[in-house]
Amino acid sequence: MAATQENTRGSKVLLGVIGGIGAAIGIWAMSALTFSLSQSGWSVAELTRQYMVAVGAIGEFETLVDFYTHIKGIEYIICVAFFAAFPVFFKYVNNTKTAVTVKQ
Repeated sequence: MAATQENTRGSKVLLGVIGGIGAAIGIWAMSALTFSLSQSGWSVAELTRQYMVAVGAIGEFETLVDFYTHIKGIEYIICVAFFAAFPVFFKYVNNTKTAVTVKQ
């Protein structure tokens, strides 16, 4: 009887610690988002543009060859993702159904 009470108390403490860590991360994320929005003039579009420039999704290209090289790299990534996902999709679509007979 005492062992189950200790386990219950220990699990409640662990749940409280995990919840506290999650709350701290949530508060940090909301404060970072609020600060970022205030720095960009409360414009979500400007904040999104700055983020995409920072991660390299948007960039200025010097020449047309640089632009085509970038596009070709993205196409290769899309092709690899398609070649990985298509067999799984094909197997899902062509799943054989078994007939079940019901006796009355």
